[in-house]
Amino acid sequence: MWQRKLHGALIPAVPVPFDADGRIHRAAQDAYVRYMVEQPVAGVAVWAHTGRGLVLGPDQRREVLRCWRAGFPRDRCIVAGAGANVQRESDPQAYVDAALRAAQEAVELGADALLLHPPTLFRGYPDKDEQIVRYHERLASLNAPLILFYLYEAAGGILYTPAVLAQLLALPQVIGIKMATLDSVMTFQDVSRQIEKEHPEKILITGEDRFLGYSLMHGARAALIGMGAACCRLQADLIRAFFSHRARKFLELSRKVDLLAEHTFIAPMEGYIRRMLWVLVHLGVIPVEAAHDPWGPELPETEFIALRTLLHEIGEVGEGGRGAGELRGGGASG
Repeated sequence: MWQRKLHGALIPAVPVPFDADGRIHRAAQDAYVRYMVEQPVAGVAVWAHTGRGLVLGPDQRREVLRCWRAGFPRDRCIVAGAGANVQRESDPQAYVDAALRAAQEAVELGADALLLHPPTLFRGYPDKDEQIVRYHERLASLNAPLILFYLYEAAGGILYTPAVLAQLLALPQVIGIKMATLDSVMTFQDVSRQIEKEHPEKILITGEDRFLGYSLMHGARAALIGMGAACCRLQADLIRAFFSHRARKFLELSRKVDLLAEHTFIAPMEGYIRRMLWVLVHLGVIPVEAAHDPWGPELPETEFIALRTLLHEIGEVGEGGRGAGELRGGGASG
């Protein structure tokens, strides 16, 4: 079922619009859900890194998932990130228990599948591989559909060796794996080949915002990406062009999508969440007062202006839109 449901699918990892005081901007959140309902997406991913899932408070997490579940059609899936914050839980057992609680709550609130945050607590442990496998086995005990999350260690994740991946992919609850290697094309290629050879029944899901088109060419069958938080139709059209073998259209759209990624997924990398919120501001989806990321870096107003120019260049906004001097309260530095 999941192979059919996710083949060629775009699943945006959605951010949470916050006001300047760190509160969820509920009017913007509701507007964002309405916007996404009209987009050609198979579902959304909440509580992922883009949605600050590991740092949201319990009440905030529940508010976000309930909002999406109430406003989103039942025929579209909601994927919820499940994991634990290593800054809050340093004891291995407490860490696993916290991840289990988050996963259980997500299922109870209506999530259709779980995206398992990599267990970074075990980085550097002498028995790291065994701990990684046990962690996933505990979460698999909930019997919910699971998506593994391979986040390259240099990008803040933890290394899954081929042997560890083989054990994780063999879990019957695992429906696929999201790859987010950022700039390690070799890692993506190696895992892609391993899945193709050993587990063709599992879905390779790209999380590679910076090489989305190429990742489809190298085996990805769906996309779960933070860039999908806005300009959804552009990215969905790219995916459709690839799977319908329209090479010229695919190349044309790849250029536009790459330009979007090259303006949003840049240093400081944690700023991508605010940048995607700014894109939503330029698209008229949310107000600028809701484009705050309490955990992200301050960004210069020049980036806000550059994004609007870029969106015009790739055909996502017209001549109008916000410009310099309209970002007051929107989280930029002068």
